[in-house]
Amino acid sequence: MPRNWASTSPSSELEPVLDPQRSVISRRQLLEGITAGLAVCCGWPRQAGALGGTLPPLDQAAPDFALDGVPGPRSLADFRGQWLVLYFYPRDFTEGCTIEARGFQRDLEQFHRLGSEVVGISADSADSHAEFCGSEALVYPLLSDPGGAVSRRYGSWIAPFSQRHTFLIDPDGTLRAQWLGVRPLGHSQEVLATLKEWQLKS
Repeated sequence: MPRNWASTSPSSELEPVLDPQRSVISRRQLLEGITAGLAVCCGWPRQAGALGGTLPPLDQAAPDFALDGVPGPRSLADFRGQWLVLYFYPRDFTEGCTIEARGFQRDLEQFHRLGSEVVGISADSADSHAEFCGSEALVYPLLSDPGGAVSRRYGSWIAPFSQRHTFLIDPDGTLRAQWLGVRPLGHSQEVLATLKEWQLKS
């Protein structure tokens, strides 16, 4: 299982139409932006290196966070001493995000047996997270990052959405693995497999 997996798709940089001579370029950029937006919401693969900001380096301290959410505020320090699966996703109730959330919920007991917690982060409000957790019977924390401050620290932000990236953090707070532009279906099992590999090394 690779520690750093990325996929490909076009850049999403948009530029407004300022004059007719630039209209062809602007239409092309608009199309690229729409494609990137659909990729975010539907879980299509994309070029992770070109979007979302600077990724945090592996084998270094994971970027800190402290956010409100459901069932309440959480910070990186709260998970010291246990493994943490921190996944960013675009939006509550969208198809890809629902598939991904259900996968982590289905496998949550296996994560807990391995001494790991699962936490999701998106730009949705805490109220939206509460509705999403209730609708999908999710019992792991979902945190609200409305301005994308934490998502940016993890190279996972295209305003107004977080990208679909996942990070594995060890009990000492060190970033050990990352998945970029993930496909929601089966992703939880990918993370479980890598977690088991890391624990065999420990």
